[in-house]
Amino acid sequence: MSHGPRSGLAAVSSALLAMSRHLEVRDVLKTIVASARELLDAQYAALGVPDDHGGFAQFVVDGVSEEQWKAIGPLPRQHGILAAMLHEARAERLADVRKDPRFEGWPSAHPDLVDFLGLPIRDGDEVIGALFLANKNCPKPEGSCGFTQDDEELLGILAQHAAIALTNARLYERSRELTIAEERSRLAHELHDAVSQKLFSLRLTAQAAARLVDRDPSRAKGELQQVAALAAEAADELRSAVVELRPAALDEDGLVATLRTQIQVLDRAHSARVTFTTRGVKALPASQEEAVLRVAQEALHNALRHSGADHVDVTLDRHGAGAVLRVTDDGSGFDPTAVRRAGRHLGLVSMRDRASGAGGTLTVESAPGKGTTIEMEVPGG
Repeated sequence: MSHGPRSGLAAVSSALLAMSRHLEVRDVLKTIVASARELLDAQYAALGVPDDHGGFAQFVVDGVSEEQWKAIGPLPRQHGILAAMLHEARAERLADVRKDPRFEGWPSAHPDLVDFLGLPIRDGDEVIGALFLANKNCPKPEGSCGFTQDDEELLGILAQHAAIALTNARLYERSRELTIAEERSRLAHELHDAVSQKLFSLRLTAQAAARLVDRDPSRAKGELQQVAALAAEAADELRSAVVELRPAALDEDGLVATLRTQIQVLDRAHSARVTFTTRGVKALPASQEEAVLRVAQEALHNALRHSGADHVDVTLDRHGAGAVLRVTDDGSGFDPTAVRRAGRHLGLVSMRDRASGAGGTLTVESAPGKGTTIEMEVPGG
């Protein structure tokens, strides 16, 4: 290696720590490739995750510009040296990859690779990827490979840790997919129960109105008004479920921007004044940001639909490493204990579950004629 022992160990440590920080598979792959290229001082690095059809499910490169990558074209197939690493599961260190009998060429826009070092990434007996570097940045005597045995051993260490990081990321994504599937199943069940009941009542009420329209028009009018109310409730139930199934793009916009946008829309759509202020909030773990957003949505829905408020104020403030959300309205208020006894929770149970699930707390302050304040605190990362 071109670095001294101290700086070399520090660089290896930094690379391994960087791999362990990420949970998204794509982020892990990019970190592995960038770390390998930097540590071994190569011009190019790539990592391919094979699919079951002779190609690659994912292929990440470092040292190639976006323009170059687009010009290269489709992802490579599992052939030549890549196939050897995947199927024979052994390291490949070559002075000139172009002269190897297994070399099958590359697209015209592909960078010219010469000296080459590649290793399979293994999880037990399974090869889950192929990691390779090309064009070591060092003087190379004619016919010799710039990559050394030390480089191969270092890449082997990286490959072992890459296998752990990649496996953990895959487990995380599968766990998240299961959680999403369970949540969708729960929402589908709730939606079916709630909307089915509303539609059943709506159908019976419409039938009653049809029977009354000739002999008692005034009663028929009342029944039709009830039909309209039931239809509006069913629409609200459906809209609420759709919001649950399609969470805001927190990854792209962040919690603050997402809340601000939603509150601006609500302010335009309702007669009540809806305002939003925030102070010093930093990015939170993804689960906490989603929980805060969901509680804010539920609290806003209650305030705008049920309280008769003229003003609803939402604040999101920094609190240590975490944040505090407050949704305050000047509406009719309610007695939380009476609501709980009557079985009408106004979403309070759901909000408390979301807060505790994100490691936070939720408090409710309200009284008849005194408005309502919902406060949620999350600890941050």
